[in-house]
Amino acid sequence: MQVPIWDTLIRHANVARLHADLPGYGELMDAAVAIKDGKIVWLGVDADLPASVEAQDEIDMVGKWITPGLIDCHTHIVHGGRRSNEFEARLNGISYEEIARSGGGILSSVRATRAASESELLAQSLPRVKSLLAEGVTTLEIKSGYGLDLASEAKMLKVARQIAELLPVNVKTTFLGAHALPPEFAGRADDYIEHLCVEMLPALVQLGLVDAVDAFCERIGFSRAQTEKLFTAARQHGLPVKLHAEQLSDQDGSALVAQFQGLSADHLEYLSPSGITAMAANHTVAVLLPAAYYFLRETKLPPIAELRAANVPIALATDCNPGTAPITSLLLVLNMACTLFKMTPQEALRGVTCYGAQALGMQDVGSLNVGMHADLALWEIERPADLAYAMGFNPCLGVWKDGRWLAR
Repeated sequence: MQVPIWDTLIRHANVARLHADLPGYGELMDAAVAIKDGKIVWLGVDADLPASVEAQDEIDMVGKWITPGLIDCHTHIVHGGRRSNEFEARLNGISYEEIARSGGGILSSVRATRAASESELLAQSLPRVKSLLAEGVTTLEIKSGYGLDLASEAKMLKVARQIAELLPVNVKTTFLGAHALPPEFAGRADDYIEHLCVEMLPALVQLGLVDAVDAFCERIGFSRAQTEKLFTAARQHGLPVKLHAEQLSDQDGSALVAQFQGLSADHLEYLSPSGITAMAANHTVAVLLPAAYYFLRETKLPPIAELRAANVPIALATDCNPGTAPITSLLLVLNMACTLFKMTPQEALRGVTCYGAQALGMQDVGSLNVGMHADLALWEIERPADLAYAMGFNPCLGVWKDGRWLAR
């Protein structure tokens, strides 16, 4: 009988498997993980390893912790410029909506992004992504939405694809053309949605730049009917949908995205009971963004207890963007979710692993099991709760990305 030869055998580690169907963190103490061809091929208690095993590289972790590589499932990380002036304005009493209606907000980022070249956008974005990767992130979503014309949206999405080529990270791209109304379509929101459906989306799909479609359904964004038209177009192209929903008011967007079997509804501070029911029925993930809640000094909490009671999966993400969440620390988001949203550390860590993967429609990352991609993060911690506990401290020693070790 031929003895299997593994690429890597990790021994004597404590493993948090983070399966959705396991209690707590899904801990295995004094465990072993075997990797072959970028996949997990054996996982269990070290004492249960087969008697005859061979590995090209065998590593003793001496009780260090391993989790799935972390997943940041909602970011706007590719953008031009900064908006610290708006941060200052809000602290002087001007609301987010007032800033947006006066030509600031998203449109100020649109101007900066349109003016930046592709290489300039890439140079600005790479340090943000590297900051996330240093904290054990191995998968992230990147949205467009600061271009709002075909050339600029394509430029953003091309940069997102380049990031995946240049750095050891999975990148899912999301077309967010319905982020704001561009100045050339002022007063013609219906015409702009038609433009997105008939011209921009098909062109970007043809270029192979779109993995999903998103919209901002809000009083200062797009109506439910306009969003529905865009979602219908997305489905015609075979693309999944997700939605910025119920951030500033209840527009019934969560029920709409659930109706389309959407991947996720995101923000959700003003989520209604009927929206929760629709999300639960259609397996739509709730993506909560505590950094935006914190940065905007929001006071209305998302309905965490009600989402919990309805068994709606809850994911967490940075929402990294220049206006409302200029954050590049997913570990800090874990702490914010626990302190601001009263989530448990177990819920928070699931939110950036197994449920983050579900929010991106990914089945081969986000938890640790035989057959999954070998995207693992290694931590110098005593217990998994330490990841949500310590603010401003990064205990990540490195990651295995597709089975390849990368020191932090």
